[in-house]
Amino acid sequence: MSPQEPVQGALPDPHEQRAGAPTRAIALCYDDASASAPTVVASGAGELARQILAVAEATGVPVREDADLVTLLSACDLGEEIPAELFEAVAEILSWLYRLNRSLGE
Repeated sequence: MSPQEPVQGALPDPHEQRAGAPTRAIALCYDDASASAPTVVASGAGELARQILAVAEATGVPVREDADLVTLLSACDLGEEIPAELFEAVAEILSWLYRLNRSLGE
């Protein structure tokens, strides 16, 4: 994915912290040639979450906010494939990402 104009204006700003809610971020990677499911490649709360979001923004990776899914994925270890129970939720996000890429002309 090549860097694009920031898309976060159309989405809830994941950098904004809600009152009483800690900032958390999860990054997934999926390579269908080497893995059967997306893998957790970064996970963190607080400052680490802000760094994950900053790297995503700097490299043009779209960010999707889903607090419930982040909570569930945060139970995974780094390098671990996501559990089968989360396939559908993650597939919805991947579908959104593919549609976004198409609309941006990638």
